[in-house]
Amino acid sequence: MNKKIILFFSLFIAVTTQAQLKKITLDDAVLQQNKAFKADKLQGFQWIPNTNQYVYYTDTFTKMVSANTKDTKATELVTLVDVNKSLGTKLKSFTGVEWIDSQTLLISDSGKYYRYSLATKIGSTIQETTEANENLTFDKTKSNLAFTEKNNLYFYNSNKEKVTVTNETNEAIVSGDFIARNEFGIKGGIFWSPKSSYLAFYQKDQTEVADYPLLDINEIPGKLVNIKYPMIGQKSEKPRVGIYNLATKKTVFIAPRGNSDDYLTNLSWSPDEKYVLIAELNRGQNDMNLNVYDAATGAFVRTILNEKNDNWVEPEHAAFFPNPKSNNFVWFSEKDGFKNLYYYTIDGKLIKQLTSNKFPTRDILGANPTGSEIYFTATGENPTNMLAYKVDLKGKQTLITKDQGVHAVSISTDGNWYFDEFSNHTTPSKSLLYDKNLKATTLLVSKNKYDGYVMGTAEIKTIKAADGTTDLYTRLIKPSDFDPAKKYPVMVYVYGGPHAQMITNSYLDGANLWMYWMAEQGYLVFTVDNRGSDNRGFAFESVVHGRLGVNEMEDQMKGVDYLKSLPYVDANRLAVHGWSFGGFMTTSLMLRKPDVFKVAVAGGPVTDWKYYEIMYGERYMDTPAENQKGFDEASTLNYVKNLKGKLLLIHGTSDDVVVMQNNFMLIKKFVEAQKQVDFFAYPMHKHNVIGKDRVHLMTKVLNYIIDNNK
Repeated sequence: MNKKIILFFSLFIAVTTQAQLKKITLDDAVLQQNKAFKADKLQGFQWIPNTNQYVYYTDTFTKMVSANTKDTKATELVTLVDVNKSLGTKLKSFTGVEWIDSQTLLISDSGKYYRYSLATKIGSTIQETTEANENLTFDKTKSNLAFTEKNNLYFYNSNKEKVTVTNETNEAIVSGDFIARNEFGIKGGIFWSPKSSYLAFYQKDQTEVADYPLLDINEIPGKLVNIKYPMIGQKSEKPRVGIYNLATKKTVFIAPRGNSDDYLTNLSWSPDEKYVLIAELNRGQNDMNLNVYDAATGAFVRTILNEKNDNWVEPEHAAFFPNPKSNNFVWFSEKDGFKNLYYYTIDGKLIKQLTSNKFPTRDILGANPTGSEIYFTATGENPTNMLAYKVDLKGKQTLITKDQGVHAVSISTDGNWYFDEFSNHTTPSKSLLYDKNLKATTLLVSKNKYDGYVMGTAEIKTIKAADGTTDLYTRLIKPSDFDPAKKYPVMVYVYGGPHAQMITNSYLDGANLWMYWMAEQGYLVFTVDNRGSDNRGFAFESVVHGRLGVNEMEDQMKGVDYLKSLPYVDANRLAVHGWSFGGFMTTSLMLRKPDVFKVAVAGGPVTDWKYYEIMYGERYMDTPAENQKGFDEASTLNYVKNLKGKLLLIHGTSDDVVVMQNNFMLIKKFVEAQKQVDFFAYPMHKHNVIGKDRVHLMTKVLNYIIDNNK
């Protein structure tokens, strides 16, 4: 057959196939990535306590099915119809259901908590709450329920009586809520002791913290809503830890041993309830003591360890007690450059450094019943992975998960079985069951929900950082009809800050689906995880200290150099977009590298670090009094005259994380410099624009780039 005819038919088939594929709309890309396009998984997987059985949900979370390690064929255990009929509830899904024991579920609906027996299919009310009750926290027995109302702490006891723990009339003194603006791994402020003899809690005195005004436009006239927002270098909250004794009905308080505005973090209970362990960190965040206190009296007992670092020390994990009969515990430390696990006695003796990895440990998953094996997640040698390991008390480490990728692992009560659900670059999702010998049984392999749709491809590579030696991971998304003979505009998506990693070995490689939509508009979408980002160790992250934006930008420019080296990149049509720290990076790149990008969209940006909050900001920048040069260097306000391209600034009007003063001050400087920029506000949205309004946001962002990058 004539070669021209063969080529014609090949092109005809390719075009016809492409025409038969469905296109993903921007609405779908924004709203359906974790819905219609979500991979098939064993939804809500849980081990039934003290058994070799497990459960998960089917039929859109309305049916609970069970299986076991000997027979993985699932059978119906209970349906939502059964539960609603017994309890008189109107539950629409099993989401949030917990186990009290192997035969009993804890179920909540409309403020009521129920105990539901799987054996009898009968339930009873445990506790009943009101709309005013917040931060609801059960003890281990699921009988005592602690909660906050406004600024005070209470609990309902096993007799359903309301007990007052604090009674502060000063609303600036808040008990039982998070402190330190959720930094240092803090997620809540209520801590029941193992046997429910005590109730510990965080308390923060915000009396001296400045009020920050937000406007509620839903009121007529608009209503001023004040929040407490401690800005860098100004007055901060003063923390305490309270310990309420349920027998004596008395509370003792623990205050920082240093300055009153130091941090009390990572609270944990010893298994025998005699001690509370607290990581106390100075406000400068470079000197941390792990202290032990007497639970009955609140008296200081000893300092177990001290860590100092000229950059920062950041405790993020409470002491972990692997054996419920022992006060020996495991502590995370980054002192050797990577987060590793250390085994201590309560007396402060280091028994063993359990791990000595040159990659960071992420989280502890649990331990076997005797505490002789500890299970944890870590990246492994490839920092885009998240794998599961176990280590015994002698330091013998074993990799549990055998496949490269990002894994979510759940350990059975006896420690002999591991449920593993993972994805990677080529695998949407796979569910496995490992036995104690790490022999795997496949439970479920997801089909690719993007089959039948027009989809581009992503390339994951590495380039050298600006230091010339460090590898940086990159992701380049190309359109489905990519032609290397063409020249393509590029949108660089940037975050670049600590505690975030944009590129992972998961399906879609950590990208948002809207990036693939953007590629179908004829764009390349590029991201590089610069130095300062997450999961690469302390040296990689700490290069940002005192000079936020500097090394990060230089690494981003290495990404730009890489793009310009590609023959199919139009170097005259580069755009950049980012949010939050990424907004700071976007404005910094646009103003400090003014000849690189033609158009930019910065959402919720920090524009000058003196307008940001203390806990995060002072860790990386110190205070203006200590580092004025660094603040001046980082402030985007000082570079407005450099603007050459088109810039759109976006902010939520109720943003309580990066307050809108950041954007307003930058706009003010642009006006003074007679520079034209664009601005769009999302009324009543906080730091992230969520819900259906996010479609409007991404339409605004991407259309702005497309329209101004021609």
